[in-house]
Amino acid sequence: MKAIGYKENLPIEDIKSLQDVELAIPKATGKDILVEIKAISVNPADYKVRAGMPVQGDDWKIIGWDATGVVKEVGEDVTLFEVGDEVWYAGDFTRQGSYAQFQVVDERIVGKKPASLSYAEAAALPLTSLTAWEMLFDRLEVAKNDASKSILVIGAAGGVGSILVQLAKKLTKLNIIATASREETTAWLKELGADSVINHRNKLSEEFEKYSLPAPEYVVSLNATEQHVDEIAKLIKPQGKFGFIDDPKSLNVMPFKGKAVSTHIELMFTRSMFQTEDMIEQHHILNKVSELIDSKTIKTTLGENFGTINAKNLRKAHAFLETGKAKGKIVLEGF
Repeated sequence: MKAIGYKENLPIEDIKSLQDVELAIPKATGKDILVEIKAISVNPADYKVRAGMPVQGDDWKIIGWDATGVVKEVGEDVTLFEVGDEVWYAGDFTRQGSYAQFQVVDERIVGKKPASLSYAEAAALPLTSLTAWEMLFDRLEVAKNDASKSILVIGAAGGVGSILVQLAKKLTKLNIIATASREETTAWLKELGADSVINHRNKLSEEFEKYSLPAPEYVVSLNATEQHVDEIAKLIKPQGKFGFIDDPKSLNVMPFKGKAVSTHIELMFTRSMFQTEDMIEQHHILNKVSELIDSKTIKTTLGENFGTINAKNLRKAHAFLETGKAKGKIVLEGF
C-alpha cells in the first residue's frame, strides 16, 4: 500500500521530512477494523510528532490522526462495525497513523461517518470534535442548561476552537466569548456562533473592559497559553474552571490559587493510550457528533483542501499549519 512516513526528525523544508513509501497492508485482529482511507486532515499533533518523536528501529513512522474511510476487514472480536461501513476516527497516538491507504484501528474509538458529508468534509472533524467535546463536558463539566455563565475561548478560529464554539452554542446556553486577531477569523467565529469576539493580541483584561464583558466561569486556552495565563487569572471568576490543550514549556498555576480555580488538561489520545475502561466513550461521542452534523445542527470546519494524499502535499500542509494562520482544518483526499 502507499503511505507517507519518516525515519528522521527533520524540518519540513527537508524533502526527507515526509516521504512516499510502499508498505504491506496490515491485518485486522481482535477489536481492530481495517479501514481503506479516503480522506485525512492535518493537526498540530502531526507536525509536533514529525519534528520531535524519534523512530524506533528501522521502520517507517507513519503519522496522522484524522481519517474517514470504508471498513474492509474486521477482527474476530469486532461487534460495532461490518465490512462496507463508512467510518471516521482520530486514531491512537501509540500506533501507525492515517497517512496510508489502509490502517488498523480499535473499533472503540471509531464512529459512523456523517452521511451528509463527503469524506473530505468529514475528515476535518474527528480529532477536534473529540477534543472539544471532552474539554467541555468531561474536563470542565459544563452544564448544558445553565444560561447564567460565560466561557472564554482563546485562539478559537483554529480546528478545535471552530468546533468547540459550535458545540457550546448548540448544546449549552453559555455566553460565548471567543478570541481572534484578524477580520477574517473574527467573521468566521461570529458565523459559528460566538456572542462576542475580542482580539488576543491586546491584553484580554483590557478587551473585557472595553466591551463590558462578564467575568467568565470557564476559560479554554487553545494556543499561546503561557502568554495569556496572567490575564486569565485576572479575568476568570472565583471558583471558575480553566482548561488548555497546547504544550507550554512551563505553566505557573499559582496565580489561580486565590480564586480556587481548577485547572484541566485535555488530550483526546489518553483513552486509547491507556486503554481506559471508558475508551468506548469516543465511539459514542463521534456518533453523537455525526448525528449533529446530519441534523444540520453543526457543520464541518474544513478550511482548505490540499489535494491528493502524498508526501509533497503533506509537507505543504505541515508548513502552512506551522505558521499558525490556519482557519478551520486542512484536508487531503485520495491516493
